[in-house]
Amino acid sequence: MRTALTIAGSDSSGGAGIQADIKTMTTNGVFAMSAVTVLTAQNTMGVRGVMEVSPEFLAAQIDAVFEDIRPDAVKIGMVGSSVLVEAVADRLRRHGARNVVLDPVMVATSGARLIDDDAIDALEELLFPLAEVITPNIPEAEVLSGRGIETPDDMLAAAASICERCGCAVLCKGGHSLNDANDLLWHDGTARWLKGRRIDNPNTHGTGCTLSSAIAANLAKGFGLEKAVRRAKAYVSDALAAMLDLGHGSGPMDHAFALGGKYQKTANDMID
Repeated sequence: MRTALTIAGSDSSGGAGIQADIKTMTTNGVFAMSAVTVLTAQNTMGVRGVMEVSPEFLAAQIDAVFEDIRPDAVKIGMVGSSVLVEAVADRLRRHGARNVVLDPVMVATSGARLIDDDAIDALEELLFPLAEVITPNIPEAEVLSGRGIETPDDMLAAAASICERCGCAVLCKGGHSLNDANDLLWHDGTARWLKGRRIDNPNTHGTGCTLSSAIAANLAKGFGLEKAVRRAKAYVSDALAAMLDLGHGSGPMDHAFALGGKYQKTANDMID
């Protein structure tokens, strides 16, 4: 079995972060491992509290994984501060990590910044060069490129700028009322539009975490980057199309939509 490590924050409601990553990696056929960067108290209506782990303990988690069950791919999600970014970069370089997918969690859907400028600078300087691909949404691509994005041509210009400066492939995700469900992959000087289908489902909590984890799982299984992204997009679309409806806010997707078998049956299902 191929393996993958997620380095990200914990979402106590289970829809995003480490919890979504593990579900996604498992249902995409790889063995999932984790290193927690921050603990959050949150649900579908919002975040109530955040507590960072120490950089020393984060490094210890990563070492423990690499020294025993080496991951075939690594997904990086929320890394809340520059000292944690430095710890992650140091350990990934030391262990020679490969197939690194970085979801630069910088800007909330509301537009609020989630990390400070020092952490963004550290991401660009230390982690982007280690990544196979980064997966910014529109607000994050605006921060990284230093330009506004209002059209598909703006997405092209931003992705090219980020790729040239950071030295890794860029998947600029559509959405935020622009080019909905159609993403742009900029890789080796070539732009590819990856079209998707819009799913009319308001429960989209954790879509970015899920997409990046699915990409990492497919890279771990030996797929090339473009194929890995296409398979990940299809998985997210199907998880949204399952129309799970939990919670009072923007709820989670059904990561386990494709699972079946006797261990998923309820008591009612078992009645003859």
